[in-house]
Amino acid sequence: MYNAGEANGMTFWAPNINIFRDPRWGRGQETPGEDPFVVGKYAVSYVRGVQGDTFQGGKLHGHLQASACCKHFTAYDLDNWKGTNRFLFDARVTVQDLADTYQPPFEKCVRDGRASGVMCAYNRVNGVPSCADSSLLFKTLRGEWDFKGYVTSDCDAVAIIHNDQGYAKAPEDAVVDVLKAGMDLNCGSYLQNYTKSAVLQKKLPESQVDRALHNLFAVRMRLGLFNGNPVPNPFGNIGMDQICSPEHQILALEAARNGIVLLKNDAKLLPLPKSTMSLAVIGPNANSPQTLIGNYAGPPCKSVTPLQALESYIKNTVYHPGCDTVSCSTGAIDKAVDIAKRADYVVLIMGLDQTEEREALDRVDLFLPGRQQELIVSVAKAAKRPVVLVLLSGGPIDISFAKDDPRIGGIFWAGYPGEGGGNALAEVIFGDHNPGGRLPVTWYPQDFTKVPMTDMRMRPESSLDYPGRTYRFYKGDTVFEFGYGLSYSKYSYSFTRVSQNNLYLNHSSSLHTKETSESVRYRLVSEVGAEICDERKITVHVGVKNNGELAGKHPVLLYVRHGNHGNGRPKKQLIGFRSVILSGGEMGEIQFEVSPCEHLSRANEYGLMVMEEGRHFLVVGDNKHPITIII
Repeated sequence: MYNAGEANGMTFWAPNINIFRDPRWGRGQETPGEDPFVVGKYAVSYVRGVQGDTFQGGKLHGHLQASACCKHFTAYDLDNWKGTNRFLFDARVTVQDLADTYQPPFEKCVRDGRASGVMCAYNRVNGVPSCADSSLLFKTLRGEWDFKGYVTSDCDAVAIIHNDQGYAKAPEDAVVDVLKAGMDLNCGSYLQNYTKSAVLQKKLPESQVDRALHNLFAVRMRLGLFNGNPVPNPFGNIGMDQICSPEHQILALEAARNGIVLLKNDAKLLPLPKSTMSLAVIGPNANSPQTLIGNYAGPPCKSVTPLQALESYIKNTVYHPGCDTVSCSTGAIDKAVDIAKRADYVVLIMGLDQTEEREALDRVDLFLPGRQQELIVSVAKAAKRPVVLVLLSGGPIDISFAKDDPRIGGIFWAGYPGEGGGNALAEVIFGDHNPGGRLPVTWYPQDFTKVPMTDMRMRPESSLDYPGRTYRFYKGDTVFEFGYGLSYSKYSYSFTRVSQNNLYLNHSSSLHTKETSESVRYRLVSEVGAEICDERKITVHVGVKNNGELAGKHPVLLYVRHGNHGNGRPKKQLIGFRSVILSGGEMGEIQFEVSPCEHLSRANEYGLMVMEEGRHFLVVGDNKHPITIII
């Protein structure tokens, strides 16, 4: 958002760092996925980039080049599902789930990213509207995390506290609730309309207005808006030539390439030969430039659809949408089948778009819409060879039928890959880029929709037949697991060196040793202290080999598994990810730094981070390395 009038500094209400907790969430496409560690890393990088910091956190300029705002604080991941909407939803969340799932990305955003803005959410958390919760905004955000910036409401969230939720009895009471809780800015007109009357009615001291203004003007000063004409400042006058520079367009293409996930490649069907004589491209998403973009996006610099990009490889390309729209309520399956029969290879480009999932629209099931599955199966039956299926979507889809069908030889998921997505898909399909993307979310079967989207619990409860959520806790079948992704190459790993195998936390009698209900000894991370945490860091070296012929960029994922999976512990937890570029047959080595206090701890039932005695395992692929904590 641009500030009005002569103050042309830029305020950016992003990133969205809510956890993609449920596969049906319409806004999951805006987030980096279901894992709080990944989301936290993304938040820090995003904020540093927007505000003008280096990747390591150092300042590039003397002031903010723009103001980033992490949203939606907190536990917001339901928009409109079966009659429950985000304005009225009361997210019932345990302190344990808050501590290790919902809050960590925001803590990273504030502590490490040093974001200058935070947006409080529409929903209530345990009965209290997020924008009126002083425990969230003052105690946690400004107190524990030392936030220095402004807090804005989501748009019309203050009005909703009175008009929809009935939490405040009068408009002035809603204003009092949010300002006393620590909110500074209202997206909407409620503060403008009712703050004065709240002061005149002696419900609100002027000091609360002064406090909010102080926070707002402090950020404007940090933006350099009181240093004269802002236009000469970095990003003070952005033109299309800067936005659509060749470097930026290359970056968009590179991001799309790296985000494409290869889910299936039976009999090495892929990459397709460039000598292909004829190609059939079928599907409602094949020639839709808008589907590539997703939501909350500006106009693309270039618009190249997957169809257009594939046509640049194979001149004899025939296209048919197969369905009228993505909803696929009607279509011409027979015509699509006829085209498929005559082509050497067939690429189906299917999936979802903003009519199926978006802000204010959650899905109710995980299947492809309408007759899409019928179209895919019919075309696959008729084709000369196994077909290639490409899915565009923000959320996961139950495509078990395609995974298990030998006539569907290759499957890609590309998300909503942006303006470079069409070209990136064609490059991957024909082997000019070796895919290396990994799934940022678990792909659940349709059966998961029996779980109410309103249930915020992360951990399973077998007595209630509740399977839990995300790869960290979910106990059930999957279509594809979090972190899954194939390549045209095969990679192998080994732990080449680990700096220490035993971690001693019995150095001080001043630390209090406690035991869980299972008689597991532990220490609170808060009592161990930052100095000891830094001293006990573990350096992990992982060897990686590309056993294939093609060069590739390969993400290496480092997990930790606790020796005991019971009592609410995650099954495993991602603690590091790094990519390495290797030629065919090449070996390389990457390094991870493991902080025991951050990476080997877990949240107990009281929401406290603890380190437990015993064996923990570092895991990369099928390889594991034990680390023993001694208390």
